[in-house]
Amino acid sequence: MENQILQVLKNRRSIRRFKEEKVDKEIIEQVLKAGLLAPSSKNKKPVEFIVVEDKETLLGLKDSKDKGTEGLKTASFAIVVIADSQLSDVWVEDASIAAILIQIAASELGLGSCWIQIRNRKNDTVDSEDEVRKILNIPDKYSVLSIMALGYKDEDYASYDDKAYDFSKVHYGKY
Repeated sequence: MENQILQVLKNRRSIRRFKEEKVDKEIIEQVLKAGLLAPSSKNKKPVEFIVVEDKETLLGLKDSKDKGTEGLKTASFAIVVIADSQLSDVWVEDASIAAILIQIAASELGLGSCWIQIRNRKNDTVDSEDEVRKILNIPDKYSVLSIMALGYKDEDYASYDDKAYDFSKVHYGKY
């Protein structure tokens, strides 16, 4: 018998094309609750979120990076995952945990999502993180991990099956 979380993970795929359908605030809040419940090192909770629904702003964020941002063209909204890097030296890990919990919750609620890496990325002319910070007026003490493009799926992929479990990558006791 497979548990419910594994089923959600098998069904979750990166979605880069979304329907032109607005997502209710209540659903957005449920997705955010998953991120807000994320564990963090020493319970410092350095992670914060910026919800972006404005289409012009989404397109500006799309241009912050050369590749991998096409989902922002059709996304109903995005969640920008940031963290106070002065509060925690492991903000990357804390923000990553929150981001994946957002994706899992979104999938369970019938939404598609795509993680768009911003940290350590560039477009032709500028650092992607600096560009996102400028567009969204993010204070300097915050670092930008990623942008999560979200909305109702306008593309579909088959779920993973049991062949996706590559147990050769699992080691017991020692490598």
